[in-house]
Amino acid sequence: MERLPATEAAAVFLTLACLKPDPARGYVLAMTLAAVTLVTAITCATMHGDLFGGVYRVDLFSQTFKALLAMGFFLVVVLCDDFGGIAPTHHAEATFLLSVCTLSMMVLASAVHLLAIILALELSSYSLYLLVFMRSDRRLEMTAGLRYFLVGASASAIMLFGLALIYGATGAMHVDQLIVMLAGRLDQPMVAGGLLLTLAGFFFKLAVFPFHFWAPDAYEGAPNPVAAFIAAVSKVAAIAILLRLVSLAGGGGDMLARGMMAMAVVSMTVGNLAAIAQKDFKRLIAFSSVAHAGYLLLAMLCMTPAGYAAAMFYGAAVLVMKFTCFMVMIRVAADGRNLQISELAGLHRREPLLALALMLALFVLGGIPPTIGFSGKLFIFVAAMQKGYLLLVIIAMANVVISLYYYLMVLKAAYLDEPVDPVPAIDLSLTHRLLATSMIVLIIGIGFYPAPLLDWVQAAVQGLP
Repeated sequence: MERLPATEAAAVFLTLACLKPDPARGYVLAMTLAAVTLVTAITCATMHGDLFGGVYRVDLFSQTFKALLAMGFFLVVVLCDDFGGIAPTHHAEATFLLSVCTLSMMVLASAVHLLAIILALELSSYSLYLLVFMRSDRRLEMTAGLRYFLVGASASAIMLFGLALIYGATGAMHVDQLIVMLAGRLDQPMVAGGLLLTLAGFFFKLAVFPFHFWAPDAYEGAPNPVAAFIAAVSKVAAIAILLRLVSLAGGGGDMLARGMMAMAVVSMTVGNLAAIAQKDFKRLIAFSSVAHAGYLLLAMLCMTPAGYAAAMFYGAAVLVMKFTCFMVMIRVAADGRNLQISELAGLHRREPLLALALMLALFVLGGIPPTIGFSGKLFIFVAAMQKGYLLLVIIAMANVVISLYYYLMVLKAAYLDEPVDPVPAIDLSLTHRLLATSMIVLIIGIGFYPAPLLDWVQAAVQGLP
């Protein structure tokens, strides 16, 4: 499965090295190989087995996440027809880095050895650091890239310290061995603290408080397609490895659960309150991502199959809703600039299809029925209630109500506000019309009928402890 992103990365690299830069040719090549990767990922979803002495595991859990990563990668590549914000001479390098990042995240989904996890995480992180630095606007990219890199390096250092504590307490590095050795020991401060610190590196990827400070600047300063990749696709990989590591607790670990409870509550609250004040669309989505990370933590800390399945389902919803928001933004700000919320004024007349897609994506973010977002939040709340977390569910529902305010402000701009100056209609290509229509169908279709996806993720999490 991973050979296909590697093949794409190699093909883009050879094109870059041997041929004269040609963005149009590179785009066709990248989109073709991304489509092949997606088809292959879906076809191979039921494969299973262990490789490299049990370091790399292929099962329904990892293959499902790989299919989501491949879908996200394909969708982002489709948006990269002009790679707004990156100089044309650097388009091939950007596609190469996206391919390498996708490959490393696929490896991360299957890694069951701590060293393999570290290598995959760092390879994906450094690819994203470089992509943020590639924006042609030097003022924005330097601030965003430096903050992203510094916070990421700090999170990696904390994660390595946590791994050292776990290894010191158990002497094991394989996940299967850790499951046995950690059983009944998670209430020991060294073990619980080590696992919590280890999770810090992945909390950074998910933009969980207090590892979220990079997100607003990185989203704002990154080229728009790169910001879409960070917001939608990288979150899927973070969910995959977090579920695998949290499952090491095996339903125990009260100290770990209490730490995750605190982060979930603060993430939801800080993310939603900070988003209210934002005028830049990408910064609003960044703080919204912090809030959604809190909802995901609420599902994970249940440490039950229902909670894991809810988190996995919500991961698919995050991919769809974040990508749809960025798709609209990239088409409205076709020159690669950052989009202010006020610039959405009159969108329903400039391009009704984009306005409809944005409205449904905002409904997904707000958990309004009948969308995939409503189903995802419902499954999370049900799993938490079954675990007895009534107070956490009440706090989460209050945060959902808060979030509706700023989502409706965006919707108001698109449908009710009038632009200050005359603006032209948006010309959508056939490809982008099909893309927008597909997102609308997914949002509504899975919202009305979530059973097939829910059954699939429930079967996938059966392989977890």
